[in-house]
Amino acid sequence: MDIIGALQVSLAQLVGPSAIFYALLAIGLNLHFGYAGLLNFGQIGFALLGGYGVGIMTITYQQPLWLGIIVGLAAAGLLALVLGIPTLRLRADYLAIVTIAASEILRLVFRSTASDGVTGSTNGLFGFADPFTRLSPFDSAKQYDFVGVKFYGDDLWAMVVGWSLVLVLCGFVYLLTHSPWGRVLKAVREDEDAARSLGKNVFVYKMQALVLGGMIGGLGGVFNALQTKSINPDFYSTAQTFFAFGALILGGAATVFGPVVGAMLFWFLLSIPDVLLRQAAAGPDPLIPMTEQQVGATRFVLLGILIAVLMIFRPQGLLGNKREVQLDAK
Repeated sequence: MDIIGALQVSLAQLVGPSAIFYALLAIGLNLHFGYAGLLNFGQIGFALLGGYGVGIMTITYQQPLWLGIIVGLAAAGLLALVLGIPTLRLRADYLAIVTIAASEILRLVFRSTASDGVTGSTNGLFGFADPFTRLSPFDSAKQYDFVGVKFYGDDLWAMVVGWSLVLVLCGFVYLLTHSPWGRVLKAVREDEDAARSLGKNVFVYKMQALVLGGMIGGLGGVFNALQTKSINPDFYSTAQTFFAFGALILGGAATVFGPVVGAMLFWFLLSIPDVLLRQAAAGPDPLIPMTEQQVGATRFVLLGILIAVLMIFRPQGLLGNKREVQLDAK
C-alpha cells in the first residue's frame, strides 16, 4: 500500500475546504454548546440558509453577490430568533428537538418541486460564484504543489479566504468569551438560577448566543456554496451537524481553537483509513474484499470508535478543560 500517498491525501484534507466548512460549523456550535450549554442539533439548517441566501439572491433574483451573503447571514439569524423564542425558556432537549426538525423541514422544503422556481429543487443552484472566483490571484486550471500536497487554484483561493475567516472568528470568540458578556454566558451554562438571582436576563443571553452561533453556521454555508460553486439540498442532511459535533468534541468544547483543531483532525483521521482501505480493496486480487460502499461506511465506524474511546479517557477533548465543560447541558 502507498502510505506516503495516503498521508499526502490526508494532509490535503487536514487543511482543505472541508475542514474549513466544518470548523465554521463547529465554531458556531461551540458558542451554543460549549459556552451557553445549548443543544443545537440543526446547525446545518443555518448553513443551508446561508448558502441558499447567496444562490437565490444571485441566480433567482439577479442581485449582487455581496447582497446574497448579507441575506444568507440575516436569514440564519432570523431562524435562530424564530427557534429560540418558544424554546429557550424550556429545557435543553426542546431546543435540540426543534432545531433538528427545523433543519430537516428546511431541506425538504428547498428540495420540493413546488419551490423549483426559487431554489432549483433537487437540481439545486449553480453559476453564482463567478464574482468570488474572479478575485482569485491563482490560476484556476493550475495545480499548486506543496510538498506533494496538491490543490487547484480555486481551492487554494477558497482556503486562503476560509482560513482567514476562521482566524478572525477565533479572535472574535476569544474577545467575546473573555468579556463580561462571556463570563455571564458561562455562568448561565453552569447554573441558570444563580445567574437569575444576580439580575441577569438568562433568556436574552441564551438568545444572543443562539443568534451569533447560528450566523456563524450561516457563514459556513456561504463559504461552502462559494467554494463548491453549487448548492444542493441533499447535502444539508442532519449527519453534517453531527460531523460538526464530532469535530467539536474531538477538539474540545468551550475552547477557542478546539473546534478548529477538531475539524482538521476529523477529516485527517477520516481520510487515512478511507485511502488505505480503498488501496487494499482495489485490483483483481484485493487484500481486503470490500466494496466502495463498505469502505465508506467502515471509515466512519473507525472514527466513531476513536471518538468513543476519547470520550472515555478524555471527555473534555484534546484542548478542553474537564473542570469547565459540562456535557449534560441544562
